[in-house]
Amino acid sequence: MEAVARSPKTGRSLREEAMAELAALPDYRWVGVYRLEGDTLVLDAFVGAPTEHDRIPVGRGVCGTAVAENRNVVVEDVRELDNYLACSLETRSEIVVLIRSGDGRVLGQIDVDGHRVGAFDASDEALLERVAAILADRWEG
Repeated sequence: MEAVARSPKTGRSLREEAMAELAALPDYRWVGVYRLEGDTLVLDAFVGAPTEHDRIPVGRGVCGTAVAENRNVVVEDVRELDNYLACSLETRSEIVVLIRSGDGRVLGQIDVDGHRVGAFDASDEALLERVAAILADRWEG
């Protein structure tokens, strides 16, 4: 993620660059940023197949739950969730990491889908938190 940290870009162009870098990692089959606008998550930069879930209400699905509960979420097997919003039939695991401003306000989130059960762990969460901090510092632009 050094390339993202060194990038002179800001705002959406930085988010696009970061998602392209993340998409190159093993098991990162779909990666995207959702911006929080009021009580709705709005799809921003992403790499992967288009999704019909470009607007997600807070509290709905893994992404909406992460914001509603103000926490990152790692799901080992999405088939075990009642409120899962399927973007792809191949998705088996998901990780959502919140992007927060310096004062702790949620700006959005990084969402990653994997095609293998248990694809994500604490090391992925730590990596995505570092990326989220970079994105938060240069959110506008």
